[in-house]
Amino acid sequence: MSSGGADRADPRTGPGRGHTAATLFEAAVAAAGPGRYAMDPGMSAAWPGARLAGPAFTVQGAGGDNLALQHAILEAPAGSVLVADVNGAPWGHWGEVLAVADIAGLVIDGGVRDTVEMGQLGFPVFSSHVNVRGTRKLFRGALGVPVQVGEVTVHPGDLVVGDADGVVVLPRKIAERVVRTADGRLAKEADIMRRLHAGETTLDIYGLREAGRG
Repeated sequence: MSSGGADRADPRTGPGRGHTAATLFEAAVAAAGPGRYAMDPGMSAAWPGARLAGPAFTVQGAGGDNLALQHAILEAPAGSVLVADVNGAPWGHWGEVLAVADIAGLVIDGGVRDTVEMGQLGFPVFSSHVNVRGTRKLFRGALGVPVQVGEVTVHPGDLVVGDADGVVVLPRKIAERVVRTADGRLAKEADIMRRLHAGETTLDIYGLREAGRG
């Protein structure tokens, strides 16, 4: 563990190159075709402003038990994102004490607690629940296996990006291609914003004046 995450990678300069979850989702569809890249909307930031980006280190745990997460902290490479399946259980599987881990953050299909304290530490968490109830410590779980989180199958090494809009998962084999596509989209969006500020409308820019007319 680190002291308060001082060495945590900045998601604005990490493997997602600062792209938002929304931009990467659109880039994934453009670069690789339709797919299940976005987690369920119920997977949301545990505190305002939380952002993360990094390769997934996967954890298969059990609802109401956080022993697997404690083992995962010791095995996960620095800069990785723990992606944990605890079956959506509404217990506080993660809190302030575990948030000093030297990892990029946590995405968990289950509950967490101590959200204010984790925000003060700057430790980003995305979860399906927030709950004060503590957990037992009996099930060691499995690490580095495919998991189902937020209705998305996540494999070790997949790129995980989370922000206020949600969580996106990019399979490792397409992640770099998607990020390059996002680079191009960002340049196009900058030009669109310039044109809007110059007085053009979205109907003109996107050629939508005749859209919807039968």
